[in-house]
Parts: sequence; structure tokens; C-alpha cells
Amino acid sequence: MKFQMMMALSGRTVARVGSTVLMMGLIAGLMANGAGRAEAQAVPTGNGKLGPAAPVTYANKWELYGGPNFMNFQAGQALPKRANLGGAEVSITYWLNKKVGLVGDYRFEGGTTPVLANQYVNRPGMLLNIGMFGVQYRGPKNQYVAINYHAYGGVAYGIFNLSTTNIPSTVNIQRTVGLYPNGSAGMEALGGSIDFNRSKNLAFRLSPDLILEQFGTGTSEFFAISGGVVYRFGNPKKK
Repeated sequence: MKFQMMMALSGRTVARVGSTVLMMGLIAGLMANGAGRAEAQAVPTGNGKLGPAAPVTYANKWELYGGPNFMNFQAGQALPKRANLGGAEVSITYWLNKKVGLVGDYRFEGGTTPVLANQYVNRPGMLLNIGMFGVQYRGPKNQYVAINYHAYGGVAYGIFNLSTTNIPSTVNIQRTVGLYPNGSAGMEALGGSIDFNRSKNLAFRLSPDLILEQFGTGTSEFFAISGGVVYRFGNPKKK
């Protein structure tokens, strides 16, 4: 991420990120406390204690995540309303240690968008392809849940003219319809995730994000959330 862009974030953006992190931390604390009590009260049986079948050690070197994704977006700086897009997110994390990991993240978003009043098109379709890299930090964790915080930065490529083929070439689409021209722009995702462990290697994740993008003349803020499955693998060899 560009240093200048990060320094220019508004106080409102910082407050939103802080609120998200604080909320996730509180949820993690409450869940960890409840899980700890349940584990302490669990009575051993012939099939083992309550909870995941095998100890969740978080010692894996790799982590693969995938699932559906929702994101709101503004397809033109002059548009009065935002679009709601749906798609998918896939990411892979290489853990340097039990706390810090390097992440590669890809997202695909598609949908229709409102536009300026015109005689040619009502709600044209649009697509976003987003590739980002960044870091993930593992916070509070136990056998049942884990909280992660992440910061990604990269490039989004937008296709905004899917439904504008009937517009004459002499018409300025950006001025008449309000859409951005097809092209790429910087994009960042700041947020976190809650992992609900199913087993040592499998978990279910809920991941909200604050999205920052630069298709227009400045930085715009949006919300995204995804949910899916985490698969942990590549445990270090035992000595």
C-alpha cells in the first residue's frame, strides 16, 4: 500500500477499523471464556472429551480459505447510489510463525449497478477482479475459536461496460451514464476474521472488511464480508 494513501485516511476510516477490531476482540473474549468453562466442566467419556476430536495446535505452515463474498461498491464517482455485488474470495496464507502469516488473496465480484438517468441503459452489469497481498496476524485463540486481523493491498480491474453495447460510440459513457471507464485501480482490505474450529485442520470463517479503492480522484470506502471454509495443512515435522 502506498504510504501517502495510508497517511491520508480520514478519522472516520480509522474509527471504523478500530470499532471492527474492538468488536471482534470482545466476541473472541466472550467465546473463549465460555469455551474455557465448558471444557473445564466436560466429563471424560469413552469417546473423549467434549469439543474438537483432536487438539487444535495452530502449528500448520499453510492455510487455504475460500467462500462466497458480498461487497458494496460505487461504479462511478458521480453516481448517487451504490451497487451490491456478489462473488467469491480465495486466499492462501503461509505462516512464518504461530502469529504472523503472509497472504495472497483473490476476489471476484459481479452484479448490476444504478446509473445516471439516461435513454440507453438502466442497470448495466459490471465485474471486478481483485488481487491483493498482505499480512495476517493471529490474535486470541483456543480449541474452539481464533481471531485473525489482516491488511491487504493490491489492484482491482473493473469492467463497467457489459451492458452498454447499444450506446453509440459518439456518446461519452462516463459523462452520460456515470460509469468509470474499464481499467485498474488500487484497492486495500482492512479487517479480520473469526474461525470456528471443526477439527485440527478444518474451520468455518466469517470475515468482514473495510474496503478502500482508488478508481475515482480520491479514496472511497466500502464494506465487504465473506464466509467459508478454512483448511490448515503442512504441519512441521516432529523432531
